[in-house]
Amino acid sequence: MTDALALLALLVGLELVLGVDNILVIAIFVGKLPEASRGRARFFGLALALVARVVLLLAVVALTNLTTPVLASFSIRDLILMAGGLFLLWKAVHEIHHTIELRDAEFKPGQHSKFYQVIAQIALLDIVFSIDSVVTAVGLTNEVWIIITAVILSFVAILFFAGPVGNFILDHPALKILALSFLITIGITIFMEGIHKHVPKAYIYLPMGFALLVEMLQMRYDRNRRLSASGP
Repeated sequence: MTDALALLALLVGLELVLGVDNILVIAIFVGKLPEASRGRARFFGLALALVARVVLLLAVVALTNLTTPVLASFSIRDLILMAGGLFLLWKAVHEIHHTIELRDAEFKPGQHSKFYQVIAQIALLDIVFSIDSVVTAVGLTNEVWIIITAVILSFVAILFFAGPVGNFILDHPALKILALSFLITIGITIFMEGIHKHVPKAYIYLPMGFALLVEMLQMRYDRNRRLSASGP
């Protein structure tokens, strides 16, 4: 039982590290929707991804074939990572262009297609992000219930933090552009993983964390300067 709990804690940790990327993606995608619809888009997008991941886990035998080459030296896993990385790269560049050119499309009443499109994009990219963790989890244990429990617990945690973090990013345009720049880096990294070029995660997250710290200090400086200018 102790080993099972330790493995569960390890898998939850892996899923939460994955959740950093997810929160950035969710924040950008739901920003196209009115505030009243963002919570539902987050929930349904992640719920759809959760169901898809659980279905994938239940097909444990078929899952082992994901690393078998099917096209030249590339496996199904590699093709998914390459396609997902390119899509994320295109989406991030597209959103940066729309943000700096003030061309963000507005959601209009009755425009349900955009709502469902956001949900589909969240779910698909969540699956792309999770492909490595799923393969790793299956390699660590044959106890499917442990993996499913870890996925559900991480889903609850991501759902809890996605709202506040996402809203904070959307309320600060500089942070939004920084987050989109992070997504470009993540997209390139995912694509490189697909072509068998491993990039240590520390090379990604440490510069991201440093850039975020610098931006937060700048925001604090601007706030203090405004308070000082307004007087006592």
